[in-house]
Amino acid sequence: MNDELIKSLIDKFSASQVAELDIEEGSLHIILRKECAVRPVYQAAAAPAAMPSPTDGAVHLGIPVTETAGGSSPDTAGETIISPIVATFYAASSPDVPPFVRPGKKVKAGETLCILEAMKMMNHLEAEFDCEILVVKAASGDLVEYGQVLFEVKRL
Repeated sequence: MNDELIKSLIDKFSASQVAELDIEEGSLHIILRKECAVRPVYQAAAAPAAMPSPTDGAVHLGIPVTETAGGSSPDTAGETIISPIVATFYAASSPDVPPFVRPGKKVKAGETLCILEAMKMMNHLEAEFDCEILVVKAASGDLVEYGQVLFEVKRL
């Protein structure tokens, strides 16, 4: 591979949604990796579910914890955060630590809400805006679907 081809490959990789690329040709071995967070999708509680577009994610180890998910609150009039990908939901980064969020927790924009593992990639789902967690709708270790409600939140 010549330098121009390698530069072109890096440029195309950077512009793509591919999270990791491993190429081996003869004695040349190239590994390209990205770290970026999955962007959650928010919707009004009464609005129909909008299908998000999947994105690639950060490389962090997520180990399942045993906390159960909360039920739906009848007086909840907030917004929902839905899964942008099919993945395994993890509430914390390991079994020895508390979950990222629980009902009642106030979260700042950019804070991790959960980890979504897809194809051995650990994707951190981050808050887009300041909010309060009203309900956690998935339990650690659950397989969540594309578009499934993960959290009910109230914008702050």
